[in-house]
Amino acid sequence: MFANSKIAIIGSGSWATALAKILLHNVESINWYFRNPDNVEQFSRYKHNPNYLRGVEFDVSRINFFTDIQLAVEGADIVILAIPSAFLKDALSGVTVDLSQKFVVSAIKGIVPEYNLIVGQYLHQYFNVPYEHIGIIAGPCHAEEVALERLSYLTIACPDVKKARAFAFRLECPYIRTHVSDDIYGTEYASVLKNIVAIASGIVHGLRYGDNFQAVLISNAIQEIKRFVDKVHPITRDIKSSAYLGDLLVTAYSQFSRNRTFGTMIGKGYSVRSAQLEMHMVAEGYYAAKSIKEINEEFRVNMPISEAVYNILYENISPAIEIRLLTEHLR
Repeated sequence: MFANSKIAIIGSGSWATALAKILLHNVESINWYFRNPDNVEQFSRYKHNPNYLRGVEFDVSRINFFTDIQLAVEGADIVILAIPSAFLKDALSGVTVDLSQKFVVSAIKGIVPEYNLIVGQYLHQYFNVPYEHIGIIAGPCHAEEVALERLSYLTIACPDVKKARAFAFRLECPYIRTHVSDDIYGTEYASVLKNIVAIASGIVHGLRYGDNFQAVLISNAIQEIKRFVDKVHPITRDIKSSAYLGDLLVTAYSQFSRNRTFGTMIGKGYSVRSAQLEMHMVAEGYYAAKSIKEINEEFRVNMPISEAVYNILYENISPAIEIRLLTEHLR
């Protein structure tokens, strides 16, 4: 299964670049979609992504570059989506190919904000992709450490575990180990929620709270994530495994975490807009905070950390005041 399948990567950011690096250990060539033709021209000339992970050099003869998403997808059996969730709807609007016959993998870790749907649900509802043809790439894994070839672990989730295992095999290399799961809802929602928590972690760091409080925050956060995913999709899962707890820890603590960086700037007094402009990268947790707030109006799960982040980002409540109120809800 998938032995000779053609793979297309949709997206040109750091995670897309890291996935391309990993895949080219195991496949002869890939299709790779870039929105900007100038970036393709520079990549082809200098053999590295001009904007992300520039230290990673590629054999460009093994990459079929496309600036037409339709053509990139058309010739592929496996389509990997690695673009910010806020831009997914617009990116796929140019696709008329029947995605239901392909194995579509989300490496996005975000919610499609127009619909408040995780990517798997969006693909199923709007592109008729069967859940058995949907895969999720979960961490913990930062693109920057992939570039440095530091040992990392990925979890591939799909209701059809045979497909998950076959795709995971395409990602195995000396510095990547993989596990499989059938929990596409839990792994996706956990990936969304950990970005919100990472913003909270950054905010309290910016406010000069210490390691002791960070530990309390994160231990409460994994309980909050468990409450939510168990309510939304109640199956047996080990929330302490790397796809859930591990991904939360690395996103909340790592220097490479853009969500933590964004939160730190907010905690230090930046406005949301100024932090976004200075980062030049999308912090998925910003969009997720609003979507989870709206989704939770139906489920009514106790989520004080997510609520606090929403209040700071969207209700303009002072980070110092909101976090002080949050401390009363943590144990």
